[in-house]
Amino acid sequence: MAVTVIVTAVLPLYAEVLPVLPRVRLDKAVDLLPYVVVTFLAMLVSSSAIKQYTGSLHILGFAGAVGLAARQVSHVAAAVFAVVFVLKDQAISRLFLATFLLMAFVLLIYLHANLPAMLSRLLFPERAKLPTIFVGTGASMEDIDSWVSSRGHIGIRPIGVLCDEPASRVDNVLAPHLGRVDALARVLKEMEIAQVILLDWHMPNERIESIVELCEQEGVRFLIHNNYAARFARQMTPVEEGGRHFLVLQTEPLEDPINGALKRALDISIALPVCVFVLPSLCLIVWLMQRLQAPGPLFFNRPRGGRNRQPFNMFKFRSMYATDHDINQQATRGDSRVFPFGQFMRKASLDEFPQFYNVLRGDMSVVGPRPHLPKHDEEFSRITRTYHGRSFVKPGITGLAQIRGYRGEITEPHKLHRRVYWDLYYVSRWSLWLDIRIIITTGWHVFFPPDSAY
Repeated sequence: MAVTVIVTAVLPLYAEVLPVLPRVRLDKAVDLLPYVVVTFLAMLVSSSAIKQYTGSLHILGFAGAVGLAARQVSHVAAAVFAVVFVLKDQAISRLFLATFLLMAFVLLIYLHANLPAMLSRLLFPERAKLPTIFVGTGASMEDIDSWVSSRGHIGIRPIGVLCDEPASRVDNVLAPHLGRVDALARVLKEMEIAQVILLDWHMPNERIESIVELCEQEGVRFLIHNNYAARFARQMTPVEEGGRHFLVLQTEPLEDPINGALKRALDISIALPVCVFVLPSLCLIVWLMQRLQAPGPLFFNRPRGGRNRQPFNMFKFRSMYATDHDINQQATRGDSRVFPFGQFMRKASLDEFPQFYNVLRGDMSVVGPRPHLPKHDEEFSRITRTYHGRSFVKPGITGLAQIRGYRGEITEPHKLHRRVYWDLYYVSRWSLWLDIRIIITTGWHVFFPPDSAY
């Protein structure tokens, strides 16, 4: 927030010092207020980029500061020039705006590289840091060495480790071995410890309870390190369900009933008008073209893998000749089984429109991982271990992987891995705005098909 205020304040201040700068002029009739407002708003929006650096801003370094500053200035530049376009402001100097953005870029680099470290030294001087004792094994201490090093700037001062192992297996630079766990009461009193972190919670319950009681008696903060992520080599996320707490392999926003209801409302608001106003006339057009080029059934209806791996029958406009062929064979570019109008439908994704009926039935969603034939599900699950994680949500007519370019035939393992990566990204990071963005991008692709469409 402080960085946002500083950069926003630069704009009017810069206008005041212009007389000393050659060739950079600003008409006095120009109203800077809209530009100040959008600069402030753009900096607030771009602050989301800082969240991923929260734990390491004090050690960001020059390269990291440049990257972060570039992202923020791009937001400001887009907002500022949008105001110029909307207001049709011919009076404001483009050179003035360009030099302001350059100055903001340089200032942001300096602030990101220096301000967090300065603030941490100011807010957490050595005397204000919490003397901390770790209780656990040497191996568990090694697991969090990097965390202890990186958190020293916000108030942790490691004093030592209490462990029943020999000192030779526990000693390290950050926290030397101070004795066995039974020595905790003495250490708390003699060293004026303010915080105890338990690294291993597979100790007997009675022993952990005694440690908790000692901390309560001495007024010492007590923390338990959750090391399941390290033990199972997977990121674990805490969730709360009906008053009970669990660790899950990935977050699932759509498990929230409110999120599920919002997504279903979006599905119906799109699928119902399509089925009522678009699909009937489209069916007639496709049926006529099929009669001319490839007589046979209007729809292609085969089982697909749905939510929680439950099969359902998915509808598509038939785009291939009505002859016997292997339905498990993926369509390829220039496939001879596809009739001419069918090629056009596939390229423009018109063959997918009957799936809006699947959306109304609740088998599918407008947005989600694309469903595959059961045989392909089996084959793909042998290539990538996390493949079936896609089935945590309903399959979709379009999806994040598809707008990223991973659509159509899967010919190479790395393409499958990337498709599954984006599908799982969608499952764990779903939002209503993400669905809307995917729908808008897909609509654009209908009129301007990408190279991957065929």
